[in-house]
Amino acid sequence: MAMASNLWSEEHLNCPVCLEILKDPVAIPCGHSYCMGCIKTYWDQTDHRGVYSCPQCRKTFTPRPDLCRNTVLAEVVEKLKKTGLNPPPAQSYAGPGDVPCDVCTGRKFKAVKSCLTCLASYCETHVKPHYMGAAFKRHKLINAIGNLEQKLCAEHQKVLEVFCRTDQTCICLLCTQDEHKRHDTVSAKKERRRKQVRV
Repeated sequence: MAMASNLWSEEHLNCPVCLEILKDPVAIPCGHSYCMGCIKTYWDQTDHRGVYSCPQCRKTFTPRPDLCRNTVLAEVVEKLKKTGLNPPPAQSYAGPGDVPCDVCTGRKFKAVKSCLTCLASYCETHVKPHYMGAAFKRHKLINAIGNLEQKLCAEHQKVLEVFCRTDQTCICLLCTQDEHKRHDTVSAKKERRRKQVRV
């Protein structure tokens, strides 16, 4: 077992959906493993489309694959739990004032990045496909921000980073070239600082 614990780190035994130690592990046809409950819940959300995908590699399956318990992996998880496998550190969970990861199920981890293309925020684990996958190369990642959709321009889907003093509203950079072209505009940060000084 000592050799097995050297080969398997805790990260290998975490479910990519809930980020906790695998519970009732199953392997799907592409070879990735998940908690049975997590992958069922994930696929239940796409039942209306009839196409099911792997949350990690995005490989699609039609029809919905049958899930069977991976008994070997379940035994490895149980044996390593008995040898003192620790859960993820508590400080990585989202707390009050933190932006929670939109992909995590159950107890959510703290988001580190928000994607302006996906309109979602991701923890360290769930943002990895954006760095590795070719499909995500054109996605724009920014530091995690809450209420992402409310901070984007409805017309251009860009961050509201400019304040139009003429109309007293936040706009995006593209808006300054269109309907707010000759208006008095400043950066939203500068206007926020000015208003905070007044108070």
